Amino acid sequence: MPGGRLTQAERQQIALGLADGLAYAEIARRLERPTSTITREVMRNGGPAGYRADLAHRATEQRAHRRKPTPARGGEAAPQAYGRDADAVREYEETLTTVFMQSGTPKMMARVMAALCISDSGSMTASELVQRLQVSPASISKAVTFLESQGLVRRERDERRRERYVVDDDVWYQSMIASARGTAQIVETARQGVGILGPDTPAAVRLENIARFLDFVTESITRAADQARAILSTKPEPPDRDA
Repeated sequence: MPGGRLTQAERQQIALGLADGLAYAEIARRLERPTSTITREVMRNGGPAGYRADLAHRATEQRAHRRKPTPARGGEAAPQAYGRDADAVREYEETLTTVFMQSGTPKMMARVMAALCISDSGSMTASELVQRLQVSPASISKAVTFLESQGLVRRERDERRRERYVVDDDVWYQSMIASARGTAQIVETARQGVGILGPDTPAAVRLENIARFLDFVTESITRAADQARAILSTKPEPPDRDA
């Protein structure tokens, strides 16, 4: 299986595959690449509808140029915390960003969320995010505002009175509950339509079935989130080496 960066010829094959309506897995099989590589490549270069091989190749070259590490004193790259592999961490951050994007999170918001999630503190200032992601302060502000509205990020002040953006244990629970509330609003609105359209009409039956389905799912998700909330603040047990 070939490794390393995608070539321009491979990107052209990806573009052709997308034009033919092929799934990422099929394109990956033909190129003998991991499906995650194809997914990440497409999602960070315009998505299925906007992917262009030449533009994607040029953008990758530009990203590689920007990412050339600045040598620390003595000519060596600055060490990563816990002895981590810097390239592996960067690759994982891109993968996590892609997954967030596939779930519907806009690209800039997904990048901020991924950066926060893989930081050991679970929090960063605006200036830290600007430096890490190499984007403008306005982009960070817009992304954080969106994430905060979704219950995914909260703000707090540190000892130096700087505003920090935090993703912590309970954020995921609060986000799940906020999502459930949004779905409950759809349920209520669908049932209003039943009365307006007439309970025995095809449209009303459709809306009632939608409401029943979403009502059941929302109740199940809320109950499961309440039951599992403690997991978010529980340290995982070490694996059983005798198993």
